Amino acid sequence: MQLTKYAHSCLRVEHDGGVLVVDPGVFSDPGALDGADAVLITHEHPDHVDVAALTRQLDRRPLRIHGPASLAGVLGDAAEALEPVAPGQSFTAAGVPVRAYGGRHAVIHPDIPVVDNLGYLLDDVVYHPGDSLVAPEDVQVDTLFAPIHAPWSKFSEVVDFIRAVAPRRAFALHDGLLNDNGLAVLDRQYAALSGTDYQRLEPGSRLDA
Repeated sequence: MQLTKYAHSCLRVEHDGGVLVVDPGVFSDPGALDGADAVLITHEHPDHVDVAALTRQLDRRPLRIHGPASLAGVLGDAAEALEPVAPGQSFTAAGVPVRAYGGRHAVIHPDIPVVDNLGYLLDDVVYHPGDSLVAPEDVQVDTLFAPIHAPWSKFSEVVDFIRAVAPRRAFALHDGLLNDNGLAVLDRQYAALSGTDYQRLEPGSRLDA
C-alpha cells in the first residue's frame, strides 16, 4: 500500500489499482477524493467528513462510503452510497482488507453528546483510530496514525495510547487546530516519550506501508 497524508485527519491509500480515502474532512484538500473507489469515515464531525466534497465526487463517479450507521443523518443525498459498519466487523474497501474497532467517540464534555466512532485497521498493518484512543487487540500494528491534539484529548493519554498500540512507527494525525508553536512542542514531546519512531508529515507526504 502507498499512503498519502493529507491535512488534519485524512489519509489516501492506493493499493493494487484501487484508491481508498479515510476521513476527507473540511480541513483537508478535496483533491484527496480524486479517483476514489471507496471512502472510510470514522464519525460524523465535519473535520472528518466533508459532505459537500463527497457529494460532488459522487456526481463525478460512483464510490462506496463505509462508516457508522449514524452517518446517514448527516450525509444527505450521499447516504445512498453508505454501507454501515459495526465495531468488530471485517470487510474490504477498494481492495483493502479493513477491520473496525471501538464504537464511540471520546468524551469532549459531559454536555456534548457522544457520537459513534470507528477506528480502522487497514490490511492488518495501518491503524487510523478516528477520534478515540481505542487500541486494536490481538494484532501487531506496524504503522499508527495517532491523534496528537483535540478538544477531547490529553497529552499523557495520547502517549499512553501510542505505547499501548506499540507500533513500529507513529505519525501525527488530527493536528489541524495547532499553530507552528504548538506543533513544535508536541512533536518534540511525542518523539521523546512515545516509545516509537514518531514523525509528523506535511500534507501531501507519501510513504509505503
